[in-house]
Amino acid sequence: MNKKVYKIFGDILVYILGGFIYSAAVTMLISPNEISPGGFTGIATVLQYLFGLPTGAMLFALNIPVLIMGFISFGGIFIFKTAAATVIMSLTLEICEAVLPVFKVDKILACVFGGILMGLGLSLIMLKGATSGGVDIIAKFINRRYPHLTVGRLILFSDALVVAVTAIVYKNIESALYSVVSLYASSKIVDVMLYGSDKGKIIYIITNKAKEISNEIIAVLQRGVTEINVVGSFTGKQRKMLMCTVRRQEVSLVLNITRNLDNDSFIVVGEAGEIFGQGFKKI
Repeated sequence: MNKKVYKIFGDILVYILGGFIYSAAVTMLISPNEISPGGFTGIATVLQYLFGLPTGAMLFALNIPVLIMGFISFGGIFIFKTAAATVIMSLTLEICEAVLPVFKVDKILACVFGGILMGLGLSLIMLKGATSGGVDIIAKFINRRYPHLTVGRLILFSDALVVAVTAIVYKNIESALYSVVSLYASSKIVDVMLYGSDKGKIIYIITNKAKEISNEIIAVLQRGVTEINVVGSFTGKQRKMLMCTVRRQEVSLVLNITRNLDNDSFIVVGEAGEIFGQGFKKI
């Protein structure tokens, strides 16, 4: 029981930290420079700009029906965590709006550094199994009804819509362009935080000298190699295919080893978003 309490308390502390980082970015850099943070926060900042309504309170009000819909549709701990994160983010927006200064700086600086901070704050919340609510839940709900519409595309569409509305409200097309840069920076930070910056490569080698190449890769790089029997559809010949996962800087070594031992080999190098196991991240 104590472990569960400590975990809940730890999650809440991370939500608070993430909420403050995200809110600081919005109130200090993003909103003052007429850049949209996208999503429900973007709608809340537009309402604040038009009517002087508090951003945090508007964010919370917009999320209430969505959270209710999410609880009915999905239920479970995910919605409770998202509800907690949403409440905390609404409060941190109110606090940051009240106490932090605003910086009207060069918009490139504002959108890049604001986007980085937003991504950092959001990723801390996501690492603890929650989201910022809003369009994420709506996207999941629509995806359940219409599976051909992916969650990623729905979120992208909603952010684009909010950015377009922001550009109309601010009467400045540049705001939309800077918002796109900010959202891109934010998404890249989220990717790094959630999936790691140490992306690797998957190398497939079709060769007649599989044993020699695999032995050399193992000896030089200390990387595991998987050997697979394959048949060429065009030639009908049976050959061996080696599959090896390496870090980016090790790709050239594998290519050199393969070329030296079998210049007629066929090589495909692919992207590995995240790698778990011996020699990489622990599972």
